[in-house]
Amino acid sequence: MVKPPFDIDVLFPLALKPLTLGLLEENARLVSENGALREEIARLKGLKGKPDIKPPSTPSGMDKATEKRSRRDEKRRRGPKRPPALVEEQRIAVEGVPPGSQFKGYEPFTVQDLKIEARTLCYRRERWLTPDGVTMLAPLPAGISDHFGPELKRFILAQYHQGQTTVPRLVELLQGLGVDISKRQVVRILTASNEMFVAEARDVLRAGLAHGTWISVDDTGARHQGKNGICTQIGNDAFTFFATTFSKSRANFLGLLRAGHGDYALNRQAFAYMRCRSLAGPVIAKLATHPARHFADAAAWAAHLEALGISALKVHPDPVTIATEGALWGAVAAHGFLHDTVILSDDAGQFNVGLHALCWVHAERLVHKLDTFTETARRAKERLRSLIWWFYADLKAYRAAPDPKRKAEMKARFDRIFKRQTGFATLDRLLARLHANKAELLRVLDRPEIPLHTNGSENDIRCQVTRRKVSATTHSDDGRDCRDTFLGLSKTCRKLGVSFWDYLGARLGAVIATPVPRLSDLVAARCQA
Repeated sequence: MVKPPFDIDVLFPLALKPLTLGLLEENARLVSENGALREEIARLKGLKGKPDIKPPSTPSGMDKATEKRSRRDEKRRRGPKRPPALVEEQRIAVEGVPPGSQFKGYEPFTVQDLKIEARTLCYRRERWLTPDGVTMLAPLPAGISDHFGPELKRFILAQYHQGQTTVPRLVELLQGLGVDISKRQVVRILTASNEMFVAEARDVLRAGLAHGTWISVDDTGARHQGKNGICTQIGNDAFTFFATTFSKSRANFLGLLRAGHGDYALNRQAFAYMRCRSLAGPVIAKLATHPARHFADAAAWAAHLEALGISALKVHPDPVTIATEGALWGAVAAHGFLHDTVILSDDAGQFNVGLHALCWVHAERLVHKLDTFTETARRAKERLRSLIWWFYADLKAYRAAPDPKRKAEMKARFDRIFKRQTGFATLDRLLARLHANKAELLRVLDRPEIPLHTNGSENDIRCQVTRRKVSATTHSDDGRDCRDTFLGLSKTCRKLGVSFWDYLGARLGAVIATPVPRLSDLVAARCQA
């Protein structure tokens, strides 16, 4: 054993500390070198190397990684499960009780079960012929409009949209239960005579746009009539709305924000939008001096642009596009939608309208996905990511307890992070790009009620992705509208704490325990709370 060059027993603790740290660093270096040598030996022998396991600091985990978890949440125990339905009591007697035994009451044992059976009802309706030759026929019960009852329709709609099953499997299930129904009839129930649901989904969107302080938006691919389309999601913590179109333009998004209205309006908000989008002054003057300010549909608006000679202009930016977007934005404001409402997005260009905010998870993801080829670049990237995560955690704390005194401090800190020069040229250009979005990224300082990310939108739109994988496309416009409508209503019911099963029963006329009010009223009340 080699003796140390000095007597350890006579050293003070302050002197031992640097020696201990030095030994720990040397040990870590030797462990790292040993691991590298083992991997090199395994590679030379043709063995499998160490598996590539992603670190916990993935972009999708930034929000969870900055949450403060309490020990109480980690040790949460599951309480006794109580069935929500009414309990039907059955008493079971003990056979062969000896004489002289004492009765000690009952020991409960709860069992949950389900009874699904097919029923066929024949309504014998009275028919009378009056003296004047008029035939009187007794009406059918509420909820009966064809040869399939409300409970069957509710089961089909819930299984297809909430259960995400396919039509062939649903038909096979129903026929196995004893229901005499064909695939064509199931499709008809899913797509036809659902106008009241489409109207309620539209009213839900109107309530959310009129009363919500913020909305988050996202989109994903959707197939319709064998062609690629775009499904746009609009919602917040009170509602969800889906709409599938063939366009991904800003004009398409603004058209969806009209919530079913098809008009165009020239007002103060419209002209402000046109000036913000750098529309030429003479073009704005032509539109402002003309007495016509409201147009019923796209044809009337196109005719107005043609009459003013704006459609013939061939300049950049396109006057027709900017003027149309402005008129759409004016119609949104004219109907009372998005008044001081923040639109939160992932920085897709079509969503950049009105009071706009950006998702921090998508911003950090740009840094995370940046490729590095040198150790210096890798260290600069990881150093910057740690600063962003730290700043993000403080933004979450600010949302929980807003303090006006910290606004200037947070803005200055943002500048220090995103104005720094790391020496990694690609990273520096990305930092300059993110700094240009300072107002949108720091919108939470003025509006602490808005989220810092679009995770809610991505969670909402996941059901559309699942539906796309289960059944690739829709063939009719009614089928497309019903798919978007019922998926949106299902998500809205979940956010409002309403059973989708009870909601379908209430609207279809089935027997339910308590009535379900209009979802638009519940959304308005939630947004105003």
